Amino acid sequence: MSHDFDRLYEKSRIDSTAFWTEAASHIKWLKPFASVLDDSRAPFVRWFSEALCNTSENCLDRHVAAGHGDRLALIYDSPVTGVVAKLTYGELLDRVSRFAGALKKLGVGKGDRVIIYMPMVPEAVIGMLACARLGAIHSVVFGGFAAHELASRIDDAKPKLILSASCGIEPTRIVAYKPLLDKALELARHQIDHAVILERPQSPVALVAPRDLDWRAVEAMGELTAPTPVLSTDPLYVLYTSGTTGQPKGIVRDNGGHMVALAWSMRNVYGVSPGDVFWAASDIGWVVGHSYIVYGPLLNGNTTILFEGKPVGTPDAAAYWRLINRHQVKVMFTAPTAIRAIKQQDPDCALLPDHDISSLAALYIAGERADPDTVHWANRHLGVPVVDHWWQTETGWPITGNCLGLGLYPIKVGSPGRAVPGYQVEVVDEAARPLPAGAQGSIVVKLPLPPGCLPTLWGNDQAFVDKYLTEFPGYYKTGDAGYLDDEGYLYVMSRTDDVINVAGHRLSTGALEEVLAGHPAVAECAVFGANDELKGQVPVGLVVLKAGVTANPGEVERQLIDRVRDDIGPVAAFRKVAIVKRLPKTRSGKILRGTLQKMANGDSYSIPPTIDDPAVLSELAGALATLGFVPAQA
Repeated sequence: MSHDFDRLYEKSRIDSTAFWTEAASHIKWLKPFASVLDDSRAPFVRWFSEALCNTSENCLDRHVAAGHGDRLALIYDSPVTGVVAKLTYGELLDRVSRFAGALKKLGVGKGDRVIIYMPMVPEAVIGMLACARLGAIHSVVFGGFAAHELASRIDDAKPKLILSASCGIEPTRIVAYKPLLDKALELARHQIDHAVILERPQSPVALVAPRDLDWRAVEAMGELTAPTPVLSTDPLYVLYTSGTTGQPKGIVRDNGGHMVALAWSMRNVYGVSPGDVFWAASDIGWVVGHSYIVYGPLLNGNTTILFEGKPVGTPDAAAYWRLINRHQVKVMFTAPTAIRAIKQQDPDCALLPDHDISSLAALYIAGERADPDTVHWANRHLGVPVVDHWWQTETGWPITGNCLGLGLYPIKVGSPGRAVPGYQVEVVDEAARPLPAGAQGSIVVKLPLPPGCLPTLWGNDQAFVDKYLTEFPGYYKTGDAGYLDDEGYLYVMSRTDDVINVAGHRLSTGALEEVLAGHPAVAECAVFGANDELKGQVPVGLVVLKAGVTANPGEVERQLIDRVRDDIGPVAAFRKVAIVKRLPKTRSGKILRGTLQKMANGDSYSIPPTIDDPAVLSELAGALATLGFVPAQA
């Protein structure tokens, strides 16, 4: 294992003050911090207390001041529109500074909230950084989110104004944002001053005066604006977790700790140096987009890619390889579901040889469990380390992983690595007692959480304590279940609510999925528990086959049942499996197992606002019916 990793991990554990003081030296402080960690109000801790800083300045001004204004900061690559555009650090600073000036003229100031409801276009990044420049708190809502969900976030965040666009563009359709925004504003109790709308040529829009303003006209009226000093502990943004219903759950991110953690992770976890091209194939509506499309790369002086497209269908299954080649990407970050989509469309990776990906040093994956078959497939075809790592919206940066910048230690496929320096990860039982290696339990992180993690929930300190800090005293509850091996590698098997109880035996849906995914014909799968009068619950599997598979579906289903019996045992009682064309997913690629479970159980459910395509649910109702279920209707 890496000597640097072991040394730094021990330093972070034994002398965290020294560790984080050194990490903080890579950030420009307008006033130095009085203490590294202030835990006087534990469990509400504050990192780098009393320091003054500005995130926009650290992302842009300091690189330009250091003579790097001509370095590429942002590459916008949009296969859905055929546009590739590039902004240097100097150009991005100019646009951000002027747009901040325009927002200031519209009354936006320090502490005000601004909701950003936009597609993957450069203006979305400019809006985020402009808010940071003014000390305003942005809240990005995934573009195309349903009106009532957007309204709930408007009422919770109480923004002064909203930044939006006329539409988003999918491979097969235009998603009109303006009608959704108008409806959300009708539903919301809170009223905004203005909505600044970026009109895209694919969807002209009528503005509602005097509320609505044209983005280009607003940006043109802006003047160069200096960054506003804010406290390290002041909020940078609020990000509402996907799929929220009822009272929204707003994850708060501070300025100082966030910068320190992300800058450290870019150098040490992802192993990129200033000037390297880093690509996180996500969306700014999710935490990955916040951390590793916008803030992390720009804090570290990297070139970041804003990709408006999909892994397949824009135009084919070589979209990722094409971009790596075109922009000389050094490190890429995507979700396992994206790799599975490519594998399903191009099982032999026949499109890859047409593209030179020799610039690529590593592929990082996160967001859901990475089944070994997918990891092996990617490693075999790409010829670079495929590094699984694990973190959450709440933490904002990796909890466990394998640190390319510190020298990779041996990869164990199926594990997202060991705890990253700064985190102390344990697996505990119901009484918060640490479990021995190999024993499965709840995954927790010892308090205090490191810099960059959520200090609380927006406007709801008590909910923060109740949800994350109460069940396991002294620990942060991740909500995931798994185990540690005898070398400290973590295995995340499922959410704690994805453990099913079959006749008194607790089984991980993740372990069952791993067995199904190992079948050579399977591209991806989902396992969930359905109610059973005799056994309490039984596992149900839905499977998507690889493109070109000609095997008899019934025979494949029988083979899958046999595989589970052989690998897990008869105790799994796995007899219900169906082959389907596709699985229901959120726009970030997570499979909606909870919705499938409700359908199978005949429970009422609502169509999740995060779903990529609601039509897939009606398709799957038929598959569930063939397995003997009477699916509920939305």
